[in-house]
Amino acid sequence: MSNSLEGISSRSLPIGDLDLYFLEAKPRSSAGNAPLVLLLHGYPELAYTWRKVMVPLANAGYHVVAPDQRGYGRTTVRGPNGVQARPIQYEDDLRPFRFLNLVKDIVALVYALGYTSVAMIVGHDAGSRVAGFCALVRPDLFKSYVCSSAPFTGAPFLPFNIDHSPSASHPHDITLLAPQIDDALSALSPPRKHYVTYHTKPEANQDIHHPLQGLHAYLRSYFHMKSADWEGNKVAHPLPARTAEALAIMPEYYIMPLSATMPEVVAKEAPSADVVSSVSSRWLPDSDLAYYVSEFSRTGFQGGLNWYRVIRSPEFNEELTVFAGKKIEVPSMYLSGKQDWGVYQNPGAIDKMRMDVCARMDDEDFVLVDGAGHWVQQERPEEVTQHLLRFLQKTNAKR
Repeated sequence: MSNSLEGISSRSLPIGDLDLYFLEAKPRSSAGNAPLVLLLHGYPELAYTWRKVMVPLANAGYHVVAPDQRGYGRTTVRGPNGVQARPIQYEDDLRPFRFLNLVKDIVALVYALGYTSVAMIVGHDAGSRVAGFCALVRPDLFKSYVCSSAPFTGAPFLPFNIDHSPSASHPHDITLLAPQIDDALSALSPPRKHYVTYHTKPEANQDIHHPLQGLHAYLRSYFHMKSADWEGNKVAHPLPARTAEALAIMPEYYIMPLSATMPEVVAKEAPSADVVSSVSSRWLPDSDLAYYVSEFSRTGFQGGLNWYRVIRSPEFNEELTVFAGKKIEVPSMYLSGKQDWGVYQNPGAIDKMRMDVCARMDDEDFVLVDGAGHWVQQERPEEVTQHLLRFLQKTNAKR
């Protein structure tokens, strides 16, 4: 691993069709297997995003593992003639990115490591959905769940009680934003589009992989614009309704100008050299950013973008309806940055998560960390570590 970090090692294991790459940190001394903690990254991130919390968790007695998930980084697909080196293309088969298959990757990793239980699984951003389904469908294996940034809203719904009320209205499915929102956003003045819609387009990977400003400048601007350092995030708040007009309150990295690319959006808010040196460097110095740039330069972004395509493809979510109405039975925590619009980008999601999905989420375990935006585990790693250790101690005591 380049940018090697003290106390963290890296390796790969054959997991199904993958050579799955992961970072790990272990306690200095442990009799037998230490309790396992899994950390799942989001977009556009890697296992490396957890670098600041892994060793402190290991020092507290846990075996901490953070994989590059399917489509990311140094995790590669093994073809019939060995490792598939070719970067993922838009035209490739999308089925391996179904969320149940992403869950299978994680379950297989747990077993490959020789464990039959996981003390805590943590998912950030898109990783929160994978971790959420892990906890939903295998509570015997995943003993506690932490959702970070993107609230987990459970499985898609199935119409209920139509036998007695065939004309009754049914709650809309908020696991996805309905495609109709695209038409409503494009009808605004000025016309807009949802970032997930943009991420599903064939041109998105080319735009992001080869931005005019260069990949280093693009990623610097993207990480900055979604952090607490950017002024537009200091007013993050719940949206008044689930409408195009309400969604358009959010920054342009969520609700984009209709004709803009993501590099064009973030270029308008590129941080000055002074901001980079005095503010952003506190949590993402150029030496750390260089790792992301190196990895995504090599792989492109299509693997991560495929997750969004699956989310927006009903045919790939149909199998999830077998879990309709099922709650997460294990203790759960929500942990996000207070200056993260991701908390609110899906109106109604927080309430659904707290009231309908996570049956064992105490009020003290709904945590918004002040001074952190979307990258909470990078911007405020000490606070994140403290909350994770408190939650682990609490859930272990209740078992």
